[in-house]
Amino acid sequence: MKIAISGKGGTGKTTLAALLARTLANEGRPVIAVDADPDANLASALGLAPGEAPKPISQMRELIRERTDSREGYGSYFKINPDVRDLPERFSREVNGVRLLTLGGVSTGGSGCICPESALLKALVTHLLLRPDEVVILDMEAGIEHLGRATAQAVTVMIIVVEPGQRSLQTAQTIRRLAGEIHVPRLGVVVNKIPPGLDINRITPYLDGLPLLGTLSLDPDIAEADLEGQSPLTGTDRQTQEVRAILDALFAGAPGTAT
Repeated sequence: MKIAISGKGGTGKTTLAALLARTLANEGRPVIAVDADPDANLASALGLAPGEAPKPISQMRELIRERTDSREGYGSYFKINPDVRDLPERFSREVNGVRLLTLGGVSTGGSGCICPESALLKALVTHLLLRPDEVVILDMEAGIEHLGRATAQAVTVMIIVVEPGQRSLQTAQTIRRLAGEIHVPRLGVVVNKIPPGLDINRITPYLDGLPLLGTLSLDPDIAEADLEGQSPLTGTDRQTQEVRAILDALFAGAPGTAT
């Protein structure tokens, strides 16, 4: 299973990525969590203290030059398919049973110019997504086109995280359009921060046919964990049931196509 998580800033996509990764790891599944968001908050959400996160690979200038055969200033030629097979093991860090890999920013779009950093990161993400023996969870930045068509097609499902509000729901439709343009095979939605008493049936019409994978309740303990830079895994019965329901829908193949 290869899961990419996207959404408008502040909707809780990093929280969801951490919850899914920690839950699967606790169940004995091998999990690689990939922080592909330039803000790089997944480390703290998984339980690492500030300063303990792996160094973003996009900042490893010598490694990038070595693997892409580029030069300072880049020049005219460099490898666009560098060898990255050893990088996940070398530069990931285990935290609470999850292997964390921090990519840093991908600086070019799927149809834009190519630079050595972009070539290395795209090769690395594609390598991870093509391995059959692990669950890969990608915490992405709000846009998705930067990953490019080859990477997106290797994703099993993209989860769009939304809040119960019009602006967030409108962003979901924008992500849906972008996902269709780069041929992401399957999409699903998780509605986060559901307040007590809100009927989810009031929200589903605004999804416009996007499959609903599940919901996460508004939880003050998660907000407090975020404030303290700690993992959002609270272990409450409600959270456990909600996360398990999302995973059940994922592995049952619930999401539809990205059309």
